[in-house]
Amino acid sequence: MMPKIERIDHVVMNTRDVENTASWYVKVLGFKREPFGPQQRVSLRFGLQKFNLRPTGDAAWGTCPVEEPGALDLCFMTKGPLTEVIRHLGECGVEIVHGPFSQIGALGEMTSVYCRDPDDNLIEIASYEGRPYAG
Repeated sequence: MMPKIERIDHVVMNTRDVENTASWYVKVLGFKREPFGPQQRVSLRFGLQKFNLRPTGDAAWGTCPVEEPGALDLCFMTKGPLTEVIRHLGECGVEIVHGPFSQIGALGEMTSVYCRDPDDNLIEIASYEGRPYAG
């Protein structure tokens, strides 16, 4: 029987500096930091998902053959106007590298801005607010 995939539960994110990356996601995106496992590893919870932060080179973690930080291109959805997101990013000293402009997401047309996290991953923050979409 074909599995019925419904959502992503968690993603393991390779990082050069767990503390710096965790602090950025808590401060800039409002994620909640949570320890997990017997080694008190660091996870970042948002919505019904989480990131597990894996320090590069840590042999205790199983990982992909390529563990290079900065290889992700992630899109996070927000509710409300992007003007508030843009203001908040500025207050946090985070540079917007692209946008705002219209993009096509999983549910249709959305408005997006892009920045980079401490590991240089490309972070897209988008909103469907004010736009018709399927779903």
